[in-house]
Amino acid sequence: MRLPIAAVLSWNLQCALCFLISAERYAPAFELEGVVGAAMVRSLGLLFIMWNVPYAVALIHPWRHRTSLIEALIMQTIGLLGELWLLWRMPPGHEDLRSTVWRFVVFDGAGVPLLILALWLVRKTTRRVEGLPPSSTGRWLRRQFLRKG
Repeated sequence: MRLPIAAVLSWNLQCALCFLISAERYAPAFELEGVVGAAMVRSLGLLFIMWNVPYAVALIHPWRHRTSLIEALIMQTIGLLGELWLLWRMPPGHEDLRSTVWRFVVFDGAGVPLLILALWLVRKTTRRVEGLPPSSTGRWLRRQFLRKG
């Protein structure tokens, strides 16, 4: 169950490192250039690292840190929906930028089901260890968000 989390975390961190190390190479894809473009891309790289803290915590111990796994799934879903919204709002004539956003859609789109799988595996394993009957992940997620305390 750590494998899906590790895959998403490694993709995200690889992107962050590329942005930090080779910002000048990626700036034109965001329709940016020069020192300002490189600084903005490096800033994205730093943000990617910050945003991946819950993924790393969940990877350390998915059972103990289920909340971090849920947070990572929510963050990944927000990213995917936000990128789709950006594409929908983008005017014609920005094909390089559109391609860049589509790459993020593909990666985040792959990450969402992987994190759902990890969450399902954690829940299934936890229930087996605790001797509880299996239940659907959807009901479990609803209980997690509606749980008091």
